[in-house]
Amino acid sequence: MEGGGGGAHYNPRTVEEVFRDFKSRRAGILRALTTDVKEFFQQCNPEKDNLCLYGFPNEVWEVNLPAEEVPPELPEPALGINFARDGMQEKEWISLVAVHSDAWLLSVSFYFGSRFGFDKADRKRLFNMINEVPTVFEVVTGSAKKQTEEQPSSVNKSGNRSKSNSKVRDVDVKSSRKIQVNEEDEGQEEEGAEEEDEEEHGETLCGACGDNYASDFWICCDMCEKWFHGKCVKITPARAEHIKQYKCPSCSNKRARP
Repeated sequence: MEGGGGGAHYNPRTVEEVFRDFKSRRAGILRALTTDVKEFFQQCNPEKDNLCLYGFPNEVWEVNLPAEEVPPELPEPALGINFARDGMQEKEWISLVAVHSDAWLLSVSFYFGSRFGFDKADRKRLFNMINEVPTVFEVVTGSAKKQTEEQPSSVNKSGNRSKSNSKVRDVDVKSSRKIQVNEEDEGQEEEGAEEEDEEEHGETLCGACGDNYASDFWICCDMCEKWFHGKCVKITPARAEHIKQYKCPSCSNKRARP
């Protein structure tokens, strides 16, 4: 058994498949600890039995009881995360769950590597691929953003340098909100500016999924100053134009909860 949301018989066998499995499970856990944090908090009732947070290859998360068989099909996540929920500040509890989730994600990946006979070179390649992605803890606590602290200044400089980038244009420089603008008649100079702009944005990470900028529309939270892909927080470019002060789901949930 692997909880109710993922197939227990799913067995990635190559380094690339294992890494893809890692990123998908990680995306599900990140969603639980960021955009779905209110629902995750509610499901982790301390009155229930030992609960675990699972991430699955289809990028969904689930809070469930651990596997019954010993040994389980896959390594199990941290047991009993719900018991500490009300015994510490929510932010610290979420960070603690994030740390244990990082350890679990790594253990699952290396379980597959060991099971399917990865040699030293494959294990090193797998770890290096995983190590290039910010940890769940880094995304949840915002330390991934701090590691690329030069990004905001680059954004402002690009906004002041050129107001005609062909794919992304500043709507509101103060709040660093972005919206896609297609301009097919731009000259070669503007195309060069676009490439430079994408290079500057390349190190910025989405607060929900942890992935890079990649020319997608995204928006900056005015409360925590984290960046989010529009699709990750369900904000369209059209809707963004009418938002004076954007609050991400995590900040909105924190203010709403007494």
